[in-house]
Amino acid sequence: MRLLTVLFVIFLLIVMLGAWSNYAISASAEQFSKTIDEIMMDAENNNWEEAKQKVTFLENRWQKDASWWPVVLDHQEIDNIEFSLARVKEYVAQKNTDLSLGHLSELKLMIKHIPEKEAVTIKNIL
Repeated sequence: MRLLTVLFVIFLLIVMLGAWSNYAISASAEQFSKTIDEIMMDAENNNWEEAKQKVTFLENRWQKDASWWPVVLDHQEIDNIEFSLARVKEYVAQKNTDLSLGHLSELKLMIKHIPEKEAVTIKNIL
C-alpha cells in the first residue's frame, strides 16, 4: 500500500509539472506575441527607433523568460526562433519594412506554434 501511495504521489507531481510547464509556455508565448505585434505596428508606421527598442526588449525577455524552454522543448525550434530574432533585429536596424514585417510574422508564428504543439490533446497524442 505504501508503494502505491508513493507511485501515485510521483504520478501526480509529474502531471502537475506538465500542466504548469504548458501554462508557463503559453503565457510567455502570448507576451512575446504581443510584443511582436507592437514591433510590427512600429515598423508599419516607420517608427524605427521605437521598433529597435522593442526588439531589444524582446531579445532580453527571450533570454530571460525562455531560458528554461530547452528543458521541455525541441532544441531545433528554439534555435529557429533565435535565428529569426537575429534576422529581425538586423532588418529593423536597417529600416527594411518588408523584410522586417515578413520575419516578424514568421517569428510570431513560430512562437505561437510551440504551445499548440506541446499541449496535451488527442491530436498531439495520436
